[in-house]
This record gives sequence, C-alpha cells and structure tokens, in this order.
Amino acid sequence: MKIKQGFELRTICGEAIIVAHGIENIDFSKIISLNESAAYLWRNVVDKDFDANTLAHLLTEEYDVDEATALADAQKVIQDWSNAGLAE
Repeated sequence: MKIKQGFELRTICGEAIIVAHGIENIDFSKIISLNESAAYLWRNVVDKDFDANTLAHLLTEEYDVDEATALADAQKVIQDWSNAGLAE
C-alpha cells in the first residue's frame, strides 16, 4: 500500500490536516483531520510502501501499546485511509 500522490499533511492551527493539491482541494467538505498517532504514521510512510505490520511496528516504537492493539489500530488506519481515497 502507498499514500496516493497529490495529498500532503499540514498543520493548521495546531491540527494535522490532509490537503489535496489542485482541483480536489476546492471541496472543503473533504478535509481530513488526523489525530496525533495517525499524523505520526503518515509522516513515516509518505512516499514509501507499507502494510499493517509496518504501521503496527511504528506504533509500538513510538507509543506504549502492545502488538495486538497496534496491529488492530494499524488495520483501522489503513481501512480509513483507503475509504477516504488517500492510499492505494
């Protein structure tokens, strides 16, 4: 899996926001906000191939979380990003 081209993480008023470049960014109803851990994952996998295990490993390195919880959270992030059209 990889984050699609044309999206970038920005911090606006202290909040991590995904913005699209070009015409896609005109529809403000599609602005996507990421929590701290999702933004951490995004920063670490942008322009790289990743899967749920990659994300889970990043989570266990950065946060005090067990592997099973990290893997479940990673799978949810991948599903959310895919559903939002951010990753393929």
